[in-house]
Amino acid sequence: MSASIGSDLIRSLQSEIVSLHNRVKELEEENAKLSTRLSECCCEKTRSNSNSVANGGNSVYENGAQIRKSNKTKKKKEYIAGTIEHLPKRYVALRVLYFGQRFYGFASEAQLDPTVESELFKALEKTRLLVGDRKKSQYSRCGRTDKGVSAVGQVIALFLRSNLKETNENDNMPCEFGQRQDGEIDYVRVLNRALPKDIRVTGWCPVPVGFSARFSCLSREYKYFFWRDDLNISAMEHAGKKFIGEHDFRNFCKMDAANVHHYRRHISSFELIPCNKSFDGNQLWVIKVTGSAFLWHQVRCMVAVLFMVGQGLESPQILEFLLDTDRTQRKPQYAMASEIPLVLQSCQFEGLTFTCSSDAFQALRIHLENECRAYELQAAMYHEALLNLLPEHVFSDRTSLSSGTSKKVASHVPLISRPTEPSYEERRAKLNPRQEL
Repeated sequence: MSASIGSDLIRSLQSEIVSLHNRVKELEEENAKLSTRLSECCCEKTRSNSNSVANGGNSVYENGAQIRKSNKTKKKKEYIAGTIEHLPKRYVALRVLYFGQRFYGFASEAQLDPTVESELFKALEKTRLLVGDRKKSQYSRCGRTDKGVSAVGQVIALFLRSNLKETNENDNMPCEFGQRQDGEIDYVRVLNRALPKDIRVTGWCPVPVGFSARFSCLSREYKYFFWRDDLNISAMEHAGKKFIGEHDFRNFCKMDAANVHHYRRHISSFELIPCNKSFDGNQLWVIKVTGSAFLWHQVRCMVAVLFMVGQGLESPQILEFLLDTDRTQRKPQYAMASEIPLVLQSCQFEGLTFTCSSDAFQALRIHLENECRAYELQAAMYHEALLNLLPEHVFSDRTSLSSGTSKKVASHVPLISRPTEPSYEERRAKLNPRQEL
């Protein structure tokens, strides 16, 4: 009986072995078919062709193994060229805040770096929000602030990538403040994560395709901060009121005869306001001026002449003299006020309400609070340095620290008696025929 059981077991094992051999043959046949199909695949051909590439920024393979990563610069260039133009997009306006001290102005056309605009586009590329190049994105900006000038309410507009497959291009009504549109990209939060700490997007709003951040702007407001010192605020206020209305401001700007052909601008309001900030008994003040548009360096030139009036170097009537371009056809030579205290406060548009999500708003608030603390610490350090630098009896005597005022009065040359700059007509005459066209 035991012999019979042993024979059955042997036959069973032999049967299993035959079955396994057959299965192995089947797998080998399937493997051969898959290898044939794989060799005909275009992806495999592309990969095998790349084995011969040794440089030029492409991936390099040896025996099927990747030995060098793809060139990131090439991928970046492909993205900038507009490889994602097929994705959904929408036209939006962004409100931008920046501290301008380390930037060569807002616009990037001057080939100087960094600019606020160049940093914005770096962030747009990094976050893959930019659809196409700058021209295809229909980019526009409200103002071109100069080197060192800051802004709280600068506005730009352009097409950005959208999560919504269908958007109404003529709909400019955003969601309520603190909310985000269902499924839409949180533009403020995404961009602020990629921007340097001295630039922040503070809000966004969908706008019609015909919108222009420059030409759709109704008014712009600038603020210029200054320490009162011994300035005659009453005389400055009296003089500043003369700016209100429409005037030819060619004597209060840097003339650009090649691109600007008329210099009449409308100032709707002008104010001098004390701030809730003082330093060593010296109060901070602000000049607030609002107008439809401004010329190159206009606000800094206006402030420079007002400071002369506040110091008693010029009378308030000097503004009437400079605003009368029939009498004063050439601008007297004078230095502009510093660019650092100048801020583009706001840009007003009809029907636009900028908003951001609650998360983006909270992150923005925390960031600005931290920056304020950092600046306060820096100011305290400078104050301590000043205290240690000067003897105590000299520092406590404010008149001795401001003794340079009398020298300025003695050396001041009245604006009406100063050398003048070339007139608009003289500047135009010097332009070559290409520029004239």
